Amino acid sequence: MALPTKHIRSQGSVIASLGATALTAIRRSVTGSSPEGLPELPGPELHATLSPRPRELIRDYVRFCGGDPSSYKHTVPPHLWPQWGFPLAAKTLEQIPYPLFKVLNGGCRVEVNGTLANDEPLEVSARLVSIDENERRAVLEQQVVTGTAANPRAIVATMYAIVPLGGGGGRRSGQAKPQPDRVPLEADELARWKLAPDAGLAFAMLTGDFNPVHWLAPYARAFGFRNTILHGFASMAMAWERLVRSRYGGSPTAIHSFDVKFTKPLILPAKVGLYLQSTDPGDSSGEPAPDRVWVAAAPGASPYLAGSVRGARSSARS
Repeated sequence: MALPTKHIRSQGSVIASLGATALTAIRRSVTGSSPEGLPELPGPELHATLSPRPRELIRDYVRFCGGDPSSYKHTVPPHLWPQWGFPLAAKTLEQIPYPLFKVLNGGCRVEVNGTLANDEPLEVSARLVSIDENERRAVLEQQVVTGTAANPRAIVATMYAIVPLGGGGGRRSGQAKPQPDRVPLEADELARWKLAPDAGLAFAMLTGDFNPVHWLAPYARAFGFRNTILHGFASMAMAWERLVRSRYGGSPTAIHSFDVKFTKPLILPAKVGLYLQSTDPGDSSGEPAPDRVWVAAAPGASPYLAGSVRGARSSARS
């Protein structure tokens, strides 16, 4: 797939918010000033009404993620929410006292309560819900809600940003190093795909997240990576679409929730697989139990993404 350069013009608000965050971080670094103390939480709820997403953008984004664009003739993929949610979410962090340039994407939970029509304005709200801080790091919980006039809470996304604080809290002398989680050897491989060296740049063009660590190799190496790394939300979206195809019979509305952690950087280029381990059936209420999922190089490997998915049971099996 050629780089989707034509969609850069649709990313103005995301690029502007990332630029504002970068400028704030630089200004604080130069002046040594930052807000004192934590803001009152939960923070205020910010609102915006946005125009429908371009249909060509939706089509090319779904294709990039490994999905079937014809499945979204009238709706917007739920996992596209960062494209319109980031600018408002960034505003919720303006008064935090942490170094913004160090913020890492720890993971997110997406709850799907309904569909988003692709020809209706999006009603979006965002707020900073909580901060969990210790001497090593701060975890910022943010919530982005997207809906339409008819379905105001169609997509509820909770994301967890991690800010390293560089304090103590390391292992005590003689304490064993924790072992990384690994994909169970018995997990089913549902799909496998290749990631090109420019996959991070392509995802940036489709979503507006132009953090240079994802597309500029010298910048990534300056942060200790041997090359650019893929966006965590790209891994999530690719896993989502392959679950739709291989687990849920191609139904784009079958996934009810997807809860993921981004456990280690996915350095490009790469070959990865989607792995699934079914859990026990749901309880007496009929609610299906979540399945465990991973994106990793192979069974037994440490995953790049680990999480759980809950959806309608399907007779489709890989």
